[in-house]
Amino acid sequence: MKLINKSMLTAIITLSTASVYYAQQVRDTATSSKDIDEVVLTGVADIAKDRKTPVAVSTIKAAQIVERLGNQEFPEILNTTPSVYATKGGGGFGDSSIRLRGFGNENIAVMVNGIPVNDMENGQVYWSNWAGISEVTSAMQVQRGLGASKLAIPSVGGTINILTRSADMRRQGMVSVGLANDGFLKTSFSYNTGKNAKGWSTSFLMSRTAGAMYIDGSDFEAYNYFFALGFQPNEKHDFQFTFTGAPQWHNQNFSSTIATYLKFGNGVDDPNRRYNPNWGYLTDEDGRARQFSTNRNFYSKPIASFNWEYKMSEKSKLSTVLYGSWGRGGGTGILGSINGRNTNFGSLPRTADGLLRWDDIVRWNQGGNVPDFGNNNTFPAGPGIARSNNGIVRRAHINSHDWYGILSNFNHKINQNLNFSVGVDARYYYGYHPGVLTDLLGNTGYQERQDLNRPTGFIANLTQSVSPSANPFAKAVKDKTQIVSRNYDGRVLYYGTFGQIEYSNDKLSVFLQGAVSNQSFQRIDNWIVDGITRQPNTPQGQIVNRKTAFKDLLGYNIKGGLNYNINSQHNVFGNIGYFSRQPFFSGVYPSNRQVLNPNLTNEKIFGAELGYGFRSSDFRANVNLFRTSWADRFQRRTGLTVTDVNNVSIPNAYAEISGITQVHYGAELEMFYNLGKYVEFEGMFSWGDYKYEGNAEGSVFDDNNQPIAVQGGANTVTLALDNAKVGDAPQLTASLGAVVKPVKGLRVFANWRFVGNLYSNINVNDFMVNMTTGELPEAAQKGTLRLPDYNLMDAGVNYTFSFKNRNALTIGANIYNVLDTVYISEGRTSIYNNAANTTNYKGIDVRNQVYFGFGRTWSANLTYKF
Repeated sequence: MKLINKSMLTAIITLSTASVYYAQQVRDTATSSKDIDEVVLTGVADIAKDRKTPVAVSTIKAAQIVERLGNQEFPEILNTTPSVYATKGGGGFGDSSIRLRGFGNENIAVMVNGIPVNDMENGQVYWSNWAGISEVTSAMQVQRGLGASKLAIPSVGGTINILTRSADMRRQGMVSVGLANDGFLKTSFSYNTGKNAKGWSTSFLMSRTAGAMYIDGSDFEAYNYFFALGFQPNEKHDFQFTFTGAPQWHNQNFSSTIATYLKFGNGVDDPNRRYNPNWGYLTDEDGRARQFSTNRNFYSKPIASFNWEYKMSEKSKLSTVLYGSWGRGGGTGILGSINGRNTNFGSLPRTADGLLRWDDIVRWNQGGNVPDFGNNNTFPAGPGIARSNNGIVRRAHINSHDWYGILSNFNHKINQNLNFSVGVDARYYYGYHPGVLTDLLGNTGYQERQDLNRPTGFIANLTQSVSPSANPFAKAVKDKTQIVSRNYDGRVLYYGTFGQIEYSNDKLSVFLQGAVSNQSFQRIDNWIVDGITRQPNTPQGQIVNRKTAFKDLLGYNIKGGLNYNINSQHNVFGNIGYFSRQPFFSGVYPSNRQVLNPNLTNEKIFGAELGYGFRSSDFRANVNLFRTSWADRFQRRTGLTVTDVNNVSIPNAYAEISGITQVHYGAELEMFYNLGKYVEFEGMFSWGDYKYEGNAEGSVFDDNNQPIAVQGGANTVTLALDNAKVGDAPQLTASLGAVVKPVKGLRVFANWRFVGNLYSNINVNDFMVNMTTGELPEAAQKGTLRLPDYNLMDAGVNYTFSFKNRNALTIGANIYNVLDTVYISEGRTSIYNNAANTTNYKGIDVRNQVYFGFGRTWSANLTYKF
């Protein structure tokens, strides 16, 4: 989790102050139209300014987040902004994902007070690690496209900058209780001391959230803490320290076929949207049946930062932040099989209701008689010892890390109109990726044979907890001799510099910005014997070492923009930029091997945008046109269900696809209208055309990193992607919302949202070119599978009782998906009907893997501020 404070934010926005300023509006979601600088302190965050910074931007303030978020996922608050699509993913707590202009989490730069938080190995942002940040967010700004940040960050789709509270907010306390469907309960308490006469201030927050989500088998428990300490000894110096974290565990869900949802629904046309294939009941030692899932995520990612803002003179300012993050945790899965079969949870034995038969699995593991499992009276490795082809255990893939960084920016005003900034951005990241046992499921041990340092294998019998450690410096594993499934580390060294020059007057703002960075990648496989062992799946005769050499990759970006205020109502802007971006860790060392990618190359991104803005006393509107091209992309796609050469379905697989070229272009409209002082309207419309150009190569692997043979015994195939639609993000969206304020303190609001031109994500099976005949697959001939369009309606009410001394009591309630619309939020395959299978659901072949969106849900809250 990441931490933010006033100084950090101050430092970040100062960094931003040195940067160009945005020419789009700040959304007024509070009761007054305060500018964002009045909500949070300026610092190293690159914050866009209305009618100055030439990029497309939308800003949501704390009031709207508090009012409407409820038990929704944090990114979902952005769903009414143009070209944004946020979903709940599988529906587990914090498993949401967001797309911006058709690009996913890993290609959207997420920053907290200007500090980048995307994982340094894969670019991902796991929102479960930031589930508590909504409680300390003062504003959230979405910068679409190139964005205002000067850093060399992966902002292909855009930038999300989350700005948190600072230590010296005015003195105030808050107690809150929230309730929602399926036993959701959230309690929180916070207090700010305000700044005293000597310049000291503190702020803290603590909260707990627990219950379940809409889907079955989705229990979770999460905590959040935030502490900020500020000291401003004089006008020149401002120091801020913050520490925040959100330890949590939650059970997860993976996609199923439409046929499966229908099977556990009415069997015909009403799918069971709550169905989750990952869980069942397991009887514990006390004889109680408890919820037990194949896949539980558990993680704690606290972040600490120290910010120093130094006003050197009237014209010069230095903003610096030192930060550290210590991630501890991972995700569970299944190891082993039943008599050499059922190696993936999708084919594990189930009850008639679709629940996993954990008690039968335990009985069989112990040598008991389970008729439909087959005979398990022999234990080649010893009584009760599971192995890869006999016996099932649950393991966790640990993904812990230590991350340290410094970000510093110097800004100088040459004169009233001209200023420049220069700075440095350095980071060090060490990731730990062992596998550990979490439950033996009745076995006395598990025989591991992959560690080539112990060629005869060993018996692991030590299990670890699936709850996050409260100690951010805890070891990744209890005992290094007990590691199973995998055991590798990753190191990333990052250092870069950036600069920007900006000219600005009342009419014109112009900027030119550039950044250069070097990333060094090293992979360490602790199961390799240096210089002797040939690693599995490497070319014949190739020698690999436990530690690879550091691979240095240089990247850079350059961008510029112009905003012109025609008069007090009209402005136009444009920007253009080019990125040469280093691939992620998996692109440098693909397929979890010690072998450097022989086709390693930087990814090339070119973006351009034009925009127009209109402002009047009651009406505001923004129009944007954009185009982004992306060549030489390497992508790792996770959470897939793949059918192997023997027609066995393997869920939770992943694919690595190289040589991808994408072109995204589109148009966006955002509008706000005040009808007097009692009614507000807001609306948006976005249209896009996102396509692949040319074909690509793809390889597939299971959840334990074993290659999956998908055609002719090979796991690498050609994918016919040329002209296929990019999936996983709608290419047509619209929304219209209204807020009615009939009396002081009362707000009644509703929002309609439309999602159209939504396509399934690319699945390797569906786009493979026949290696023998060269024939194109059906999906390549017909195009990526288009999912049904859908409409959603949300509504809510909020009333605040105001008392003396700024005390207030607020009661609120929200209903999401008011009409209980049944819709598909994500697709994972592009399977079309044929003569052998004509069964469909809303025109979609029922063999397709999908996620259904949640049905009608609700939340309510009670908050007292004092």
